[in-house]
Amino acid sequence: MAAVLILLGIAVLFFYLSSSASKKQAQKIHGTGSGPSNINQSGGYGKWIGGGLGWALGGPIGGLLGFMFGSMFEGKSNGTTYQTHPYTSGQETQTGDFSASLLVLAAAVMKADGVVKKSELDYVKRFLEHNFGQQKTAQLLLVLRELLNKDINIQEVSTQIRYAMDLSSRLQLLHFLFGIAGADKAFSDTEIRTIQDIAGYMNISNADFNSVKAMFVKDLDSAYTILEISSHATNDEVKKAYHKMAIKYHPDKVSHLGEEVQKAAEEKFQKLNAAYDEIKKRRGIV
Repeated sequence: MAAVLILLGIAVLFFYLSSSASKKQAQKIHGTGSGPSNINQSGGYGKWIGGGLGWALGGPIGGLLGFMFGSMFEGKSNGTTYQTHPYTSGQETQTGDFSASLLVLAAAVMKADGVVKKSELDYVKRFLEHNFGQQKTAQLLLVLRELLNKDINIQEVSTQIRYAMDLSSRLQLLHFLFGIAGADKAFSDTEIRTIQDIAGYMNISNADFNSVKAMFVKDLDSAYTILEISSHATNDEVKKAYHKMAIKYHPDKVSHLGEEVQKAAEEKFQKLNAAYDEIKKRRGIV
């Protein structure tokens, strides 16, 4: 009996020591100890990106986030990558996914012409403050500054967004990118080509691309381009086109991304209404 008790005691002690060692090893791997570098994948990154993170933790964007946060909090790249398949997702886009995508693509456009202009940084800051508040903006700008120092493969990032994000959210990203490019009141050919490449990789049609572009790059037919119709369209076709685009650009389409993004979408919707009002005025449509 004594021998049995001794063996039982040894087994219990062995189990305790093994369990303790496993927990310490897990903490070492996942960084659950103390200190600012210990950010968990969803909650911690999400705090800095501006919302919950889902599919953005995987694929090319997840790779950028891993390297970036390793640099921000450890002073070096930690090589963190995520094993989620880069071009598939069964998760709904969260606010953090949108914010991460926005910051990565914004950095790519800002670097497109080889110079990151103060006017572009100021535009981004104003946009973020208007839509996310000062506290989140301070964090998001730190993330953006790190991204500006990274090499960004726009084809890989945009393709990930294409398969994970709905069209309305992708159009909102496109609208924001044109805002950055035009922050200095001028659009370089390089910036336009970069945004067009991004739109193509995100599977945004030429008609939708030109519609959003016409909200910023004006010509005589801009109002018609925004409605995705020809200037020779009949009045009935104009009305039908407006109602179709109103559904496509309505802010409620991005309500799942949070009030901040929905509020930003109102600007695009207002530009659609302004284009329709301009056509009605030209034609005398009541």
